[in-house]
Amino acid sequence: MQRLQAFKFELRPNGEQDRLMRRFAGACRFVFNKALALQKANYEAGGKFIGYVAMAKHLTAWRNGPETPWLKDSPVHPLQHALKDMERAYKNFFAKRAAFPKFRKKGQRDSFRYPDPKQFKLDAANARIFLPKLGWMRLRLSRAVLGEPCNATVSLSGGKWFVSIQTEREVHQPVPQASSAIGIDVGIARFATFSDGQYLEPLHSFKRHETRLRRAQRAMSRKVKFSNNWRKAKARIQRIHARIGNARRDYLHKATTAISQNHAMVCIEDLQVRNMSKSAAGTAKKPGKNVRAKSGLNKSILDQGWFEFRRQLDYKLAWSGAMLIAVPPQNTSRTCPACGCVSVDNRLSQAVFRCVACGHEDNADHVGAINILARGHRVAACGEDISRERPARAKRAASAKQEPTEATMQGETHA
Repeated sequence: MQRLQAFKFELRPNGEQDRLMRRFAGACRFVFNKALALQKANYEAGGKFIGYVAMAKHLTAWRNGPETPWLKDSPVHPLQHALKDMERAYKNFFAKRAAFPKFRKKGQRDSFRYPDPKQFKLDAANARIFLPKLGWMRLRLSRAVLGEPCNATVSLSGGKWFVSIQTEREVHQPVPQASSAIGIDVGIARFATFSDGQYLEPLHSFKRHETRLRRAQRAMSRKVKFSNNWRKAKARIQRIHARIGNARRDYLHKATTAISQNHAMVCIEDLQVRNMSKSAAGTAKKPGKNVRAKSGLNKSILDQGWFEFRRQLDYKLAWSGAMLIAVPPQNTSRTCPACGCVSVDNRLSQAVFRCVACGHEDNADHVGAINILARGHRVAACGEDISRERPARAKRAASAKQEPTEATMQGETHA
């Protein structure tokens, strides 16, 4: 099988290379925003969507025009790839996989990509990389790069530059070394509780640095905007955010690696983290309830990194030949694993579970993990329906099928 894998390293540029990379990232951001503005203006005028080939002709005009001659100073391939990023954003919007594309802002995910492996050279022996219009640059080569390079993405994070080299290589079809199956219930008091009774304590990366971050943000608010001291304060905040993210990713990588190496099947809840962490503020006409408590809950949910935990489990289990099964989360912590009784009263508190029918007692998260594993076994063995449709939604869908809409009626008339 073919494996795509990215290897990310910290770059060590000199002053001139740092300034050039900032210009290249700014040029890519400018091209993306200009193309997006052109798409919007074209749509408002009644025109059709402008594809990449037609948009590339506009890029040639911008590079050769008198208004933006500085675009010539940047390599052309990253600029072209910025147009492909914009086209992909539109396609994701049309396919309802993402929201409408937004204009990029300076200082947020500044990056540029060399899409062709012929455009860069990696000298692993001397720990350096060659990039067009930047020359040879040192990098912290912390591990060997396996496979043939496909592309290289240069990004700025926390005031440091990184390069991510994506490679492809052929590997043997993986066979899981372990033979056990496990269910995992994620939470806040316990980050992950396993069906065998073990659990992982939460890291609380954001909570650990929250006081320090609040002080830095307060200090920044007292500075004159865009002054040198304001920029220093902003850089200090970015470094704190980078440390929070690095600690969270390190914790998740260690946890998911251990899980993928020790189990052949992992069952988790199919949680919609974006919906769970939505604001409860409401509107001016319909204000929300318990907004402060919900805000704290949202902060705790996002601090755990549940989505990243599932994403890492997905590809690491595939690399080891194991299986990941996502099951519906409804009533996993309210169902008794001993007698099957489902009741809201079974869960007395956040951590205590006591069945009202048979009296079975256990930790609520452990009960949830056991039920998740049982559902995963039913899905793997019998193909149990794991659709997320609730009964009300199913009834509405059935009634919609029975009652034809105006468009279907017109279609039947024409037919």
